[in-house]
This record gives sequence, C-alpha cells and structure tokens, in this order.
Amino acid sequence: MTPSIPALYIANKNYSSWSLRPWVLLSELGIPFEEHQVAFDQGSNWSRFRSFSPSGRVPCLQDGDTVVWDSLAITEYLAERHPQVWPSDAVARTWARCAAAEMHSGFATLRDQCGMNCGIRVRLRDIGPALNADIARINELWSEGLSRFGGPFLAGKAFTAVDAFFAPVAFRVQTYGLALDRPAAEYAQRLLALPSMRRWYDAALAETWRDNAHEEETLHFGDVLEDLRQA
Repeated sequence: MTPSIPALYIANKNYSSWSLRPWVLLSELGIPFEEHQVAFDQGSNWSRFRSFSPSGRVPCLQDGDTVVWDSLAITEYLAERHPQVWPSDAVARTWARCAAAEMHSGFATLRDQCGMNCGIRVRLRDIGPALNADIARINELWSEGLSRFGGPFLAGKAFTAVDAFFAPVAFRVQTYGLALDRPAAEYAQRLLALPSMRRWYDAALAETWRDNAHEEETLHFGDVLEDLRQA
C-alpha cells in the first residue's frame, strides 16, 4: 500500500511564522507533502480555518485520517516517521528539544514587537528591557548550540527541527535589523540562504494579500524603511 502524502495547511508566507516551521522542516529534509495555503483576510478566519483545523489556527497537518494542529506536535509526529527530524546524538537531541520548546512557548516580547513581516525593513523606535532580554537570549542560545555541537546548524552538521523553529527569527533579524554577536548573526544568514527559505521569501514578496492587523502592529512599534513586496 502506497503511503499517503500529508497535507500541510498554512497561511500567508509574509506573516505566518508558525506556518513556516513545519513547512521549512519538511522542505529542507525532502519529506514529501502537499501545500494548502489559506490566506488571512480582514476580520477573523475562525470559520474558514476551522474547516480543516480543530483549533481554527495554522499550521495544521492532515495525514490520512490523522489531523495534527500544532507546530510542535507536527514536528513530533513527523519525527516518529522520519528520524532525521531530530539529531541522532542523544545529547544534541535533548538540547535541541529544549531549545525548540523554549522558542515554542517563550519570547513573547519578540513576537509582539517584531512580528514576522518578511517583505519589509523596519527601524524600531524603542528597544526596551524586555525586548533586549529576548534578543540576548536568542543570541545566547544560538551561540551555545553552535559552539557546543560544532555547527553549522544549532545541533550539529545537519539541519533539524530546532533550526526550523528558529527560522522565523532569522526573518525577524532581517526585517528589524536586530543586532547579534557574529556567530549568531552568521547563523541567521545561513538560515536565510537555505534553498527552502529562499523559496518561502520569494513567495512572500510575491503575495499581494495584506492583513491590517499585522500591518498596524508593525507601525505601532517601528517605521517602515522599505517595502519590497509586490504592490
């Protein structure tokens, strides 16, 4: 019996950091999947997203009769079928899971003040103590992983789920010009240069959808210096 190809439901590539995680993981590891994109629109998408996602949110993975509706849960579901999702070394794997879980549940100020918006460049008006603390922790985590496991990725030589979880942060570094130490800054550039990340970025620039909530959030915290998106 031929295995089914899972379907991954995502939202706008310009904005949806949560969608990026499983998308880039599947893409970079060469795991086949079908992409289904449902754009944010004005107002709530609850009813539209509820048609395929129990939580009414993205990402959501459908694999036959199995539905997985959270990015971390999707990652673990994939790991049960594809061992390359996490590092093979037990120590690196444990560290990677901790770092990914911290990204999944933390960094609230970074999310709020530096929302993912791939196609623009922004100068933040103020970087207060809370945002500084989040940036410092990103810098610390990335530097630790690269130093401890030898790079070029966070848990060693291969791209794994922990890199996918921090892929949206690389776009934030680019959008907001966030300052990092050299090893962390170079790692962000390596993520941005990955073939899958380039495809995501090019698609984000080509999108003509605009979501007012995301756009207004950006303008609340900073000034747009450049908009590279298709008009």
